[in-house]
Amino acid sequence: MLSDFAILDRMTALADSTRSRLLLVLERHECTVTELCTVMQLPQSTVSRHLKVLADEGLVGSRQEGTSRYYRMSRDRVDPGAQRLWRVVREQLSETAAADQDAHRLESVLSRRRERSHEFFSGAAAEWDRLRSELFGRRSDLVGLMGLVDDRWVVGDLGCGTGQLTEALAPFVERVVAVDSSEPMLGSAKNRLAGVRNVHLRRGELENLPIADDSLDAALLFLVLHYLPEPRLAIAEAARAVRPGGRILVVDMMPHDRDEYRQTMGHVWQGFGEDTVTEWFAAEQLEGARYHALPADADAKGPALFSASARVPEAAPLAGYAARMSVAAADGDDAIPFVKTA
Repeated sequence: MLSDFAILDRMTALADSTRSRLLLVLERHECTVTELCTVMQLPQSTVSRHLKVLADEGLVGSRQEGTSRYYRMSRDRVDPGAQRLWRVVREQLSETAAADQDAHRLESVLSRRRERSHEFFSGAAAEWDRLRSELFGRRSDLVGLMGLVDDRWVVGDLGCGTGQLTEALAPFVERVVAVDSSEPMLGSAKNRLAGVRNVHLRRGELENLPIADDSLDAALLFLVLHYLPEPRLAIAEAARAVRPGGRILVVDMMPHDRDEYRQTMGHVWQGFGEDTVTEWFAAEQLEGARYHALPADADAKGPALFSASARVPEAAPLAGYAARMSVAAADGDDAIPFVKTA
C-alpha cells in the first residue's frame, strides 16, 4: 500500500500533463531522449527534466545500448497503488487530442527506425552472408538451431572423438552420453568438457554400446561410420539404445574417390550413398528415413557430406539386427550374439 505521502508524490508526478504524456508513450514503446523530443515537440532539456522526475518516482527506467540510452515505463517496479492511480490518469489522457498527436508522431519515429534497417539491408544484401559470418562466425545459425532440441532429451554422441559436438549439445539437453573407443580421444574430450556436469563419457565400441536399451531420446553418429568395419552394426546398436519414437542422425561423407584417405587418415569406407544408408535403416525397421546432401562449405577441402535420419517406431518390434541374431542363435549358427548392455 502507498502511504499518504507517497500517494501525494505520485499525484504530483502525474499531475503535470507533459509527464503524463511521456509516460503514455513510454508505456507502449522504448525511446531515446532524442526520439521523445520529436514526439513531444519539446527541447531536450525539458524532456530530460521530466524524465528525471518520473525516474525518481520509480515510474520510468532506462538502459544503455551503445551510445544511446532507452527509456521505458517500469512496469515491474510500479507498485499496485501507483498502477491504479496511473490507470485513472491514462483513461482521461488517452482521449485527448495531445495524446493522439503524440501517437501520430511516435509512429513516424518508429517508421524511421525501420527505414534505417531497410536502408542497411538494401545496401548489404549482396554482402550479408559474409558480414554475418565475420560478426558472428560461420556456425552461428547452426548453433542457434540447437534451441529447437527438447531440453528433456538424453542424447548419445556415438563416436564423440574430442567432444566438440558434445560440447555444443550439452547446454541444450538434459544429458549427453558420449561414447568413443579411443582413450586418447576420450582424454581430449574430458579436458574439453571439464566442469560440464550433464555429460557422461564412456569408453566402448559403437558396435557394442555401453548404453542400456531404450535409454536415449536421440543418437548422433557424426563423421564416424567411415572408420568402422561394419557400419550397419553401429546403426543396429543405436536403434537398440534409442527409445521408441526417438531419432537417429547420421552425418558422414558421400561417396568419393579420395582413396588416399585409407592410408593417411585410417578410413575404411569411401563414403556412403543414399541406397546404402536407407537400407541400413530399413533393416532395423526404422521409419521416416531421410537422406540429404549438405551444402558445400567454400573453405572445406574434403568430400561433400550428407545428413541422414530416421525414427524408431513407437511400437517397436524386435529390431532387425536383433531378430536376425536371435534366429541365428536359435538355429545354432556361429554368429555374433546380440548383446544388451545395462
